[in-house]
Amino acid sequence: MQDFKNLLVWKRSHALTIELYSVTKSFPASEQFGLTSQIRRAAASIPANIAEWSGRVGNPELARFLGISSGSASELEYYLILARDLNYIDNTTHNRLNDELVQIKRMIGSLITRLKASNRR
Repeated sequence: MQDFKNLLVWKRSHALTIELYSVTKSFPASEQFGLTSQIRRAAASIPANIAEWSGRVGNPELARFLGISSGSASELEYYLILARDLNYIDNTTHNRLNDELVQIKRMIGSLITRLKASNRR
């Protein structure tokens, strides 16, 4: 078991979640229970599942929680495209947020790969 707060991928995904809460404050009020909620939920799911992963024992469970984080990251990637296409965020903001999200997805993928490799030993 490791302290999730020491993991770089958790730190970065937590920071992205905080930033997205701020960014979505400017979305139309009509989106409060729509896109705003979906973005916040998907974003928070990434570090939450990493935190849950770090407290588990047993590789099958570990892979499952990392897989959920990865799925949430992909879901968030779509929501950012939608927010851009609806003109809720500009291209510059979208690109910056998406670039960070892609890096986080790579980090999660790397953890999954290492976990699978350790299962083969």
